[in-house]
Amino acid sequence: MTDEKVKVIVLTGATRGLGRALVSGFVEAGHTVIGCGRSSNAIKELKNHCGKPHRFDRVDVSDDAQVSAWAHSVIAEFGPPNLLLNNAGIINENASLWEVPADEFSTVIDVNIKGVANVIRHFIPAMIELKRGVVVNFSSTWGRCTSSEVAPYCATKWAIEGLTQALAQELPRGMAAIPVNPGVINTAMLQSCFGASASRYPEADEWSTKAVPFLLGLSRQQNGESLTVPV
Repeated sequence: MTDEKVKVIVLTGATRGLGRALVSGFVEAGHTVIGCGRSSNAIKELKNHCGKPHRFDRVDVSDDAQVSAWAHSVIAEFGPPNLLLNNAGIINENASLWEVPADEFSTVIDVNIKGVANVIRHFIPAMIELKRGVVVNFSSTWGRCTSSEVAPYCATKWAIEGLTQALAQELPRGMAAIPVNPGVINTAMLQSCFGASASRYPEADEWSTKAVPFLLGLSRQQNGESLTVPV
Protein backbone atom coordinates (compact mmCIF):
# COMPACT_ATOMS: atom_id res chain seq x y z
CA MET A 1 0.00 0.00 0.00
CA THR A 2 1.37 3.41 -0.94
CA ASP A 3 1.84 6.10 1.69
CA GLU A 4 -0.95 8.12 0.09
CA LYS A 5 -3.41 5.33 0.77
CA VAL A 6 -2.32 4.57 4.34
CA LYS A 7 -4.81 6.01 6.81
CA VAL A 8 -4.00 7.19 10.31
CA ILE A 9 -6.75 5.73 12.48
CA VAL A 10 -7.41 6.74 16.08
CA LEU A 11 -9.49 4.21 17.99
CA THR A 12 -10.68 4.36 21.59
CA GLY A 13 -11.52 1.20 23.51
CA ALA A 14 -8.86 -0.67 21.54
CA THR A 15 -8.01 -3.35 24.09
CA ARG A 16 -11.06 -5.61 24.03
CA GLY A 17 -14.20 -6.61 22.19
CA LEU A 18 -14.95 -4.80 18.97
CA GLY A 19 -12.03 -2.42 19.40
CA ARG A 20 -9.47 -5.21 19.66
CA ALA A 21 -10.89 -6.91 16.59
CA LEU A 22 -10.76 -3.63 14.66
CA VAL A 23 -7.11 -3.12 15.59
CA SER A 24 -6.18 -6.44 14.01
CA GLY A 25 -8.26 -5.73 10.92
CA PHE A 26 -6.88 -2.25 10.32
CA VAL A 27 -3.28 -3.36 10.91
CA GLU A 28 -3.68 -6.28 8.52
CA ALA A 29 -5.10 -3.87 5.93
CA GLY A 30 -1.90 -1.82 6.13
CA HIS A 31 -3.10 1.22 8.05
CA THR A 32 -1.53 2.97 11.03
CA VAL A 33 -3.51 2.47 14.23
CA ILE A 34 -3.31 4.63 17.34
CA GLY A 35 -5.41 3.16 20.11
CA CYS A 36 -6.14 3.62 23.76
CA GLY A 37 -7.65 1.65 26.61
CA ARG A 38 -7.71 1.55 30.39
CA SER A 39 -5.88 -1.76 30.96
CA SER A 40 -2.10 -1.42 31.25
CA ASN A 41 -1.58 -5.13 30.60
CA ALA A 42 -3.77 -5.08 27.49
CA ILE A 43 -1.97 -2.00 26.18
CA LYS A 44 1.37 -3.74 26.68
CA GLU A 45 0.09 -6.77 24.77
CA LEU A 46 -1.03 -4.58 21.87
CA LYS A 47 2.34 -2.83 21.73
CA ASN A 48 4.18 -6.15 21.65
CA HIS A 49 1.83 -7.68 19.09
CA CYS A 50 1.54 -4.78 16.65
CA GLY A 51 4.86 -2.96 16.99
CA LYS A 52 5.74 0.18 15.07
CA PRO A 53 4.44 2.40 13.53
CA HIS A 54 1.31 1.68 15.57
CA ARG A 55 0.88 3.28 18.97
CA PHE A 56 -1.16 2.31 22.02
CA ASP A 57 -1.55 4.23 25.28
CA ARG A 58 -3.35 3.85 28.56
CA VAL A 59 -6.00 6.58 28.57
CA ASP A 60 -9.26 6.98 30.47
CA VAL A 61 -11.44 8.82 27.96
CA SER A 62 -13.66 10.15 30.74
CA ASP A 63 -10.67 12.18 32.02
CA ASP A 64 -10.44 15.29 29.85
CA ALA A 65 -6.87 16.09 30.95
CA GLN A 66 -5.66 12.61 29.97
CA VAL A 67 -7.36 12.85 26.59
CA SER A 68 -5.91 16.31 25.99
CA ALA A 69 -2.35 15.15 26.67
CA TRP A 70 -2.82 12.02 24.54
CA ALA A 71 -4.30 13.90 21.59
CA HIS A 72 -1.57 16.55 21.66
CA SER A 73 1.13 13.87 21.62
CA VAL A 74 -0.55 11.80 18.90
CA ILE A 75 -1.10 14.76 16.58
CA ALA A 76 2.49 15.91 17.08
CA GLU A 77 3.74 12.47 16.03
CA PHE A 78 1.26 11.42 13.33
CA GLY A 79 -0.69 14.51 12.36
CA PRO A 80 -4.50 14.65 12.44
CA PRO A 81 -6.23 11.27 11.96
CA ASN A 82 -8.03 10.38 8.76
CA LEU A 83 -10.48 8.28 10.73
CA LEU A 84 -11.43 8.93 14.37
CA LEU A 85 -13.39 6.09 15.95
CA ASN A 86 -15.08 6.61 19.31
CA ASN A 87 -15.61 3.00 20.33
CA ALA A 88 -14.92 3.01 24.08
CA GLY A 89 -18.03 2.27 26.09
CA ILE A 90 -19.38 0.49 29.14
CA ILE A 91 -22.77 -0.80 30.20
CA ASN A 92 -24.57 -0.91 33.52
CA GLU A 93 -25.26 -4.19 35.28
CA ASN A 94 -28.76 -5.37 34.43
CA ALA A 95 -31.19 -3.56 36.72
CA SER A 96 -34.32 -1.47 36.63
CA LEU A 97 -33.48 2.21 36.36
CA TRP A 98 -34.40 3.03 39.95
CA GLU A 99 -32.10 0.23 41.16
CA VAL A 100 -29.00 1.46 39.32
CA PRO A 101 -26.67 3.13 41.87
CA ALA A 102 -25.99 6.81 41.24
CA ASP A 103 -22.24 6.29 40.90
CA GLU A 104 -22.71 3.51 38.34
CA PHE A 105 -25.12 5.67 36.33
CA SER A 106 -22.61 8.53 36.39
CA THR A 107 -19.76 6.29 35.23
CA VAL A 108 -21.75 5.10 32.21
CA ILE A 109 -22.53 8.71 31.30
CA ASP A 110 -18.93 9.81 31.85
CA VAL A 111 -17.43 7.17 29.56
CA ASN A 112 -20.12 6.83 26.89
CA ILE A 113 -21.01 10.50 26.39
CA LYS A 114 -18.40 12.72 28.03
CA GLY A 115 -15.61 10.43 26.81
CA VAL A 116 -16.75 10.86 23.22
CA ALA A 117 -16.97 14.63 23.65
CA ASN A 118 -13.48 14.72 25.21
CA VAL A 119 -11.94 12.87 22.27
CA ILE A 120 -13.73 15.07 19.75
CA ARG A 121 -12.75 18.23 21.63
CA HIS A 122 -9.04 17.48 21.39
CA PHE A 123 -8.74 15.82 17.97
CA ILE A 124 -11.28 17.68 15.82
CA PRO A 125 -9.58 21.12 15.71
CA ALA A 126 -6.51 19.70 13.93
CA MET A 127 -8.75 17.81 11.51
CA ILE A 128 -10.76 20.95 10.80
CA GLU A 129 -7.58 22.87 9.94
CA LEU A 130 -7.05 20.41 7.07
CA LYS A 131 -10.79 20.16 6.33
CA ARG A 132 -10.59 16.40 6.06
CA GLY A 133 -11.34 13.32 8.10
CA VAL A 134 -14.23 11.16 9.24
CA VAL A 135 -15.46 10.88 12.83
CA VAL A 136 -17.37 7.71 13.68
CA ASN A 137 -19.16 7.57 17.02
CA PHE A 138 -20.32 4.07 17.84
CA SER A 139 -23.98 3.99 18.67
CA SER A 140 -25.91 0.78 19.26
CA THR A 141 -29.11 -1.01 18.43
CA TRP A 142 -30.07 0.40 21.82
CA GLY A 143 -29.40 3.88 20.47
CA ARG A 144 -32.43 3.45 18.18
CA CYS A 145 -34.67 1.25 20.32
CA THR A 146 -34.77 0.28 24.01
CA SER A 147 -34.79 -2.71 26.34
CA SER A 148 -35.48 -3.11 30.03
CA GLU A 149 -32.67 -3.10 32.61
CA VAL A 150 -30.22 -1.18 30.40
CA ALA A 151 -31.78 2.29 30.60
CA PRO A 152 -28.51 4.13 31.38
CA TYR A 153 -26.78 2.52 28.40
CA CYS A 154 -29.76 3.24 26.13
CA ALA A 155 -29.74 6.86 27.26
CA THR A 156 -26.08 7.25 26.32
CA LYS A 157 -26.45 5.69 22.90
CA TRP A 158 -29.52 7.76 22.04
CA ALA A 159 -27.42 10.75 23.10
CA ILE A 160 -24.62 9.68 20.75
CA GLU A 161 -27.06 9.66 17.84
CA GLY A 162 -28.10 13.25 18.55
CA LEU A 163 -24.63 14.48 19.43
CA THR A 164 -23.19 13.08 16.20
CA GLN A 165 -25.91 14.44 13.95
CA ALA A 166 -25.48 17.89 15.51
CA LEU A 167 -21.71 17.64 15.04
CA ALA A 168 -22.27 16.74 11.40
CA GLN A 169 -24.01 20.11 10.92
CA GLU A 170 -21.06 21.95 12.44
CA LEU A 171 -18.21 20.45 10.41
CA PRO A 172 -16.75 22.11 7.31
CA ARG A 173 -17.34 20.68 3.85
CA GLY A 174 -15.03 17.74 3.25
CA MET A 175 -15.49 16.21 6.70
CA ALA A 176 -18.06 13.83 8.15
CA ALA A 177 -19.47 12.77 11.51
CA ILE A 178 -21.39 9.50 11.41
CA PRO A 179 -23.20 7.55 14.14
CA VAL A 180 -22.66 3.86 13.44
CA ASN A 181 -24.50 0.95 15.00
CA PRO A 182 -22.05 -1.97 15.00
CA GLY A 183 -24.88 -4.50 15.29
CA VAL A 184 -25.38 -7.22 17.90
CA ILE A 185 -22.03 -8.93 18.49
CA ASN A 186 -20.96 -11.57 21.01
CA THR A 187 -18.70 -9.58 23.32
CA ALA A 188 -18.23 -9.49 27.09
CA MET A 189 -20.59 -6.52 27.16
CA LEU A 190 -23.34 -8.45 25.39
CA GLN A 191 -22.74 -11.47 27.62
CA SER A 192 -23.31 -9.28 30.67
CA CYS A 193 -26.82 -8.62 29.36
CA PHE A 194 -27.76 -11.79 27.49
CA GLY A 195 -25.78 -14.44 29.36
CA ALA A 196 -25.22 -17.68 27.44
CA SER A 197 -27.60 -16.63 24.66
CA ALA A 198 -25.02 -14.08 23.49
CA SER A 199 -23.29 -16.98 21.74
CA ARG A 200 -26.02 -16.91 19.08
CA TYR A 201 -24.49 -13.75 17.66
CA PRO A 202 -21.31 -13.24 15.57
CA GLU A 203 -17.95 -13.11 17.29
CA ALA A 204 -15.99 -9.85 17.16
CA ASP A 205 -13.32 -11.24 14.82
CA GLU A 206 -15.97 -12.44 12.38
CA TRP A 207 -17.74 -9.09 12.59
CA SER A 208 -14.54 -7.16 11.88
CA THR A 209 -14.08 -8.79 8.45
CA LYS A 210 -17.07 -6.74 7.29
CA ALA A 211 -16.71 -3.81 9.68
CA VAL A 212 -13.16 -2.88 8.65
CA PRO A 213 -13.85 -2.32 4.92
CA PHE A 214 -17.19 -0.69 5.77
CA LEU A 215 -15.56 1.84 8.11
CA LEU A 216 -12.67 2.50 5.73
CA GLY A 217 -15.17 3.26 2.98
CA LEU A 218 -17.01 5.99 4.87
CA SER A 219 -16.66 9.51 3.48
CA ARG A 220 -18.20 12.99 3.55
CA GLN A 221 -21.09 11.62 1.47
CA GLN A 222 -22.42 9.89 4.61
CA ASN A 223 -22.12 12.93 6.85
CA GLY A 224 -24.85 12.84 9.50
CA GLU A 225 -26.39 9.55 8.35
CA SER A 226 -27.25 6.93 10.98
CA LEU A 227 -25.63 3.79 9.60
CA THR A 228 -25.30 0.15 10.63
CA VAL A 229 -22.42 -2.20 9.89
CA PRO A 230 -23.70 -4.84 7.44
CA VAL A 231 -23.26 -8.18 9.22
